[in-house]
Amino acid sequence: MSQRQSGRASPPDGGWGWVIVGCCFMVTVCTRAVTRCISIFFVEFQAHFGADYSATAWIHSLVDCTTMLCAPLGSLVGNRWSCRVAVMVGGLLSSCGLLLSSFSSSLELLYFSLGVLSGLGFALCYTPAIAMVGCYFRRRKALAYGIAMSGSGIGTFVLAPAVQLLIELYSWRGALLVLSAFVANLCVCGALLRPITVQEDEEGVKRRRCFSSCFLSSKEYRFLLLPDFLGLAVSFLFLACGCSLPFVYLVPYALSAGVSHQHAAFLMSILGVIDIVGNITFGWLTDRRCVKPYRLVCYIVSVGMEGICCLFTPLLRSFPLLVPFAVLYGYFDGAYVALIPVVTSDVVGAPYLSSALGVVYFLHAIPYLISPPIGGWLVDVTGSYTATFFLSGTALLASALILSTVVGIRRCCHRHYVTAVANETKDTKHEALPLSLSNKSHCFIAFNKEPVSQVIAS
Repeated sequence: MSQRQSGRASPPDGGWGWVIVGCCFMVTVCTRAVTRCISIFFVEFQAHFGADYSATAWIHSLVDCTTMLCAPLGSLVGNRWSCRVAVMVGGLLSSCGLLLSSFSSSLELLYFSLGVLSGLGFALCYTPAIAMVGCYFRRRKALAYGIAMSGSGIGTFVLAPAVQLLIELYSWRGALLVLSAFVANLCVCGALLRPITVQEDEEGVKRRRCFSSCFLSSKEYRFLLLPDFLGLAVSFLFLACGCSLPFVYLVPYALSAGVSHQHAAFLMSILGVIDIVGNITFGWLTDRRCVKPYRLVCYIVSVGMEGICCLFTPLLRSFPLLVPFAVLYGYFDGAYVALIPVVTSDVVGAPYLSSALGVVYFLHAIPYLISPPIGGWLVDVTGSYTATFFLSGTALLASALILSTVVGIRRCCHRHYVTAVANETKDTKHEALPLSLSNKSHCFIAFNKEPVSQVIAS
């Protein structure tokens, strides 16, 4: 499938790559969209088991936490065997978890079956499928990721009202049983993930499935020493603290404001369909030559706008007022989700993308675990959702501010380096170093990435 060139084959940027994009699309539908729809079960679980907000919120947080905490395990299985094995095994585990959840007799059993078992299955599927897209695309990478990650939005749009209808027809147990059969489609997606091959003249043989056949080594984690990646990682921690709360508490908040069950579920559908628009439009836009150097700035703006939306949520006490929130939050959520793997790839380089994504999603784990219960505790203590949405908005704005600071430092180092080189060449009467080469500054490059990829755009 790959084009043969001297030394290394280029990603095909099409062909079977679009099948890979379709498979990743379905993986995000069956993992992230299903996880989002668990919030629709929130009131049902609370009423059936007689639990408070905080105890019930642990179900959603355990699914998210396990998915992200075990993301490096997904990378490991993909690297050691193949992403086919990882996704098919993950699909089987997550389907079994949902099946067992439909027979659960206590919240503690739901913590294990829905939270841990299904979350582990989602983890095995998510990271390898996303990394696979990066192996098949380079020139149209952002667009490919935008389409692939839009599965989260379109899945939410379709599944949210469908799950609500299933609950009304068959109760929450029957709805989980149907979701179990639906998630089993992950096994089919895994079977279609064909490993890409490349040609290397030095060895004269075909190999480099997309993932290495060896266990991970410390060499594959050298990107952890890159200052740009460290700043990105701290930003991701704050992002994860805030981004999950609106998905958990939007439906309960709408119900507390007097919105009907159908309209509350429809808010999730609106959020989901606009999420798709954000995925694809930002993916297409940031692939344009004039915008490509500013991908990180686009990412920062989308995260900051999400934070502002959350701060205004407590003022919205009716369905017509909550619709604009769902539109804006969904759009910018789709934008930043599509850009996470792209920005990460820009920082660490394509060869490190699988391992880096495992670390990136691992960083989401603990915030995903503790933020929904903390949000539920704030609701129990204050009797309103104001503090919960303020917590979400503040965390998202902090994430954007941290990354903006990293960009500012990067630009200062860049200007200082260019000035120093210009002064040195002036003193020695040599021609100044071209600005196009100044990105090779030692201030932010900790190692030589192969193939060379651009660090955070200055």
